[in-house]
Amino acid sequence: MFTGIITDIGTVLDVKQEGDLRVRIGCAYDVDGIDIGASIACNGVCLTVIALGRSWKDVPQNWFDVQISAESVDLTNIGDWTVGAPLNLERALKLGDELGGHIVSGHVDGVAELIGQRDEGDSTRLTFRAPEALAKFIAPKGSVSLNGTSLTVNEVNGCEFGINVIPHTQEVTIWGRAQVGDKINLEIDTLARYVARLQDWGK
Repeated sequence: MFTGIITDIGTVLDVKQEGDLRVRIGCAYDVDGIDIGASIACNGVCLTVIALGRSWKDVPQNWFDVQISAESVDLTNIGDWTVGAPLNLERALKLGDELGGHIVSGHVDGVAELIGQRDEGDSTRLTFRAPEALAKFIAPKGSVSLNGTSLTVNEVNGCEFGINVIPHTQEVTIWGRAQVGDKINLEIDTLARYVARLQDWGK
């Protein structure tokens, strides 16, 4: 379980197809504090750590490896990850940690597209197009996880919705590098999912 509060920007160091996809991700985390089998959200995808290290190609660089199934690749933007790509990272929530964002499972529901970007004061307004099947779960003032970041929805128009990204968020996440056309991992709010399920059950 995660909160959508990004704690590091990682870098893809290596990508290998070994049956499943294996990705090495450079990070600023103290790898002594990460267990094999731990969960780390990488651009919002909950992935399991299978190896750890403190140097890469003779350069001091903390890293961890994750193994990714074909299904996860198909349902997310992982297929676009290339060496050098930055990733939003978040360690799993521990009992007693502050819940600063909203409950995020790390199970991506689909891929949205960034279709608009403009400055609004010091912030940036971003407009996304969600898959039609997921649009009904997105509501004004509700929460979504986009590339693992907990964000508040400003407005909704059909399958399109907008959010504001403040300067701090742009600095501590990959949102400062976003470009129109980017494919974005979208996880809808768990509460919205259950409300919709209950409504369908009552019909």
